[in-house]
Amino acid sequence: MEISGKILLVCDDVSCSDYIKEQLLSLGNCSVFTEFTAQDGLSNLKQNNYELIFIKYGMPEIDTVSLINEFKKINLDSVIIVLYDPGQEEKIKELSELGIYEFLSRPVNREKFKFLIEKGIKLYILLVANRKFSQGLKENNQALEKQNMLLARRIEEATTNLSRLYENLRSTYMRTIKVLAQAIDARDHYTHSHSENVSRYAVTIANYLRLPTKEIEILRQACELHDLGKIGIEDSILLKPSALTPLEWEQIRKHPTIGAQILEPLTFLNGVVDLVRQHHEHYDGTGYPEGRKGEDILLGARIIHVADAYEAMRSARSYRKVPFTKEEAILEIKRNSGTQFDPKIVDAFLKVSDNL
Repeated sequence: MEISGKILLVCDDVSCSDYIKEQLLSLGNCSVFTEFTAQDGLSNLKQNNYELIFIKYGMPEIDTVSLINEFKKINLDSVIIVLYDPGQEEKIKELSELGIYEFLSRPVNREKFKFLIEKGIKLYILLVANRKFSQGLKENNQALEKQNMLLARRIEEATTNLSRLYENLRSTYMRTIKVLAQAIDARDHYTHSHSENVSRYAVTIANYLRLPTKEIEILRQACELHDLGKIGIEDSILLKPSALTPLEWEQIRKHPTIGAQILEPLTFLNGVVDLVRQHHEHYDGTGYPEGRKGEDILLGARIIHVADAYEAMRSARSYRKVPFTKEEAILEIKRNSGTQFDPKIVDAFLKVSDNL
């Protein structure tokens, strides 16, 4: 399948520029625009939108960190790839915190190059969609806040009506947030229906433990939204088919906190927020993001952790094409009882595992 996209190449090395441009044009219907100075590249971006931007490390007019920051000020969604020469590996480490999509050095493997361009363009499309969605959500929030003020002024004369309208608003919020959570699962076909399955497993465990109906409903909502924070994690990390670097693991470990921060303004989800924040805490204190231990971890979060781990093992992943068998997954849960998982939750899980 041919690749189509609008790409900006900023490189003062003519041979390098020609080489990358030739590789891009060979992939299909790409529109490639070349600038040989940093200032010309910035001026071009101010007037045009590009899915991908190639920037050569070490442009003479401005240091690369500042140059990338300037590009991001103009268009935060453009996906940036940095070109560097052999021997510059140590120097480009300073760019690792800037949200760079990939680093490339000549010669470039054609298949890898094609894969990166395809994924980069798809990532750009997703980022633009997410930004528009977030803007729409913000506008909806502002509209809802205005309506809440109007309803507050009428509360004495329409208390019953206000209650009904509040429930409608609450449902609108939930539908909006759930659509966003489903979009996170859909970023990778391996994780399609992941949150739905985790919810089913967790509710089954909670019913066995005879938790109150209200707590089970909060648990179900938390399961549906537990991976919401992955909206802040790049595809190049989430979909990486090989082992993650320590820096990439740092990014992954941020997703419970990001998810909680997104949900905190929604006050009717107060019971859900902490479950989302704590669902990767380990019973022995080795989890993240806060290193909570034992009973200091909310019961619902301990349930989600077991359900989430079981569902992940029973599904294919980009880093593991063949899922665990049911027996293998159950054995792994048992093996980590008392360390990663609460033994009480594991016991309940084992009792209901035939129904999962």
